[in-house]
Amino acid sequence: MGAVVLGATRAGSGRRVGIVFGAGGLTGAAWMTGALPALQDRLPRAIGDAEVIIGTSAGSVLAAGLRCGSSSEEMIGYQRGEVVGDLPALPQVTDGPLPPLPQPRMGSPALWCTALLTPHRVHPRVSATAWLPHGRGRHTALRAMVSHLHARHHGLPTPPWVDAPTWIVAVDYDSGRRVVFGRGGAPAAPLPDAVVASCSVPGWYRPAEIGGRRYVDGGIRSLTSLGLMADAGVDEVYVLAPMASTVSDSPRRPHVRLARTVRVLATQSLLRDARRLHAGGIRVTVLTPGPEDLAPMGINPMDPRRRAAVLEASLRTSPASLARPHVLS
Repeated sequence: MGAVVLGATRAGSGRRVGIVFGAGGLTGAAWMTGALPALQDRLPRAIGDAEVIIGTSAGSVLAAGLRCGSSSEEMIGYQRGEVVGDLPALPQVTDGPLPPLPQPRMGSPALWCTALLTPHRVHPRVSATAWLPHGRGRHTALRAMVSHLHARHHGLPTPPWVDAPTWIVAVDYDSGRRVVFGRGGAPAAPLPDAVVASCSVPGWYRPAEIGGRRYVDGGIRSLTSLGLMADAGVDEVYVLAPMASTVSDSPRRPHVRLARTVRVLATQSLLRDARRLHAGGIRVTVLTPGPEDLAPMGINPMDPRRRAAVLEASLRTSPASLARPHVLS
């Protein structure tokens, strides 16, 4: 695992902290869960009590769980399938490593038209997803899990949004614009619906419908949406980014080398956002998988068979990485 820091160390319990959980599929969620205890050791208060939490795709699940009162021990137990707290009674997300056969039609003709007529308004990665076929996957277990946690935390059958600032990132599949559920000006949405929207990978899952609009995975716009923290009023930000790697390995197989190239591009984009925050006076700590984590992660982030090994690797590597980060200027 690798960690980099931009900015001077801030002391004291009064500092305002933001947490960013990035996209990463099932293996990314396992890796971030394994990093939670080490992250907690660096914070002045419980992770779930951070001033602002941003979650994208897999990161939205962690953000929702923590804001709904789940502890890192419960979340680790859930990943292991152990009986810890209330989480083992919840449905396990057990989707296979490959998507169900999609429907033979374009995912979003409206997005294609928007990108064609106003290309400057749609991010290239977002516009490319318009051509993907319409996914058939459903997030039934995920919705049930978040709904249970949310109701347990509030003691209500249909609770309101969580109390503290929690921003769940998705993309409007017709306009191509990024939507940050939970932030001022965003469409109203129940927390489980927002998480499902943020996790709806185009071509794999059906777009999530909220208020008559269709939404898909926020990771197609940005793997972390770290830049949103510039206006969050925080002094310090911790970023967990499963799809980037500040310290990589040197694989021999061509398809693995290609996957590492994608990680390099993701890391460059992530560090650009981190430097912008640093220039604005915010200290940023970026934690990414290193060689010991990449080996069990493989190249398919949706492979549930790898979750246990990824979790255990992260539990081993994250404390040392956060204790001895590389300082960037």
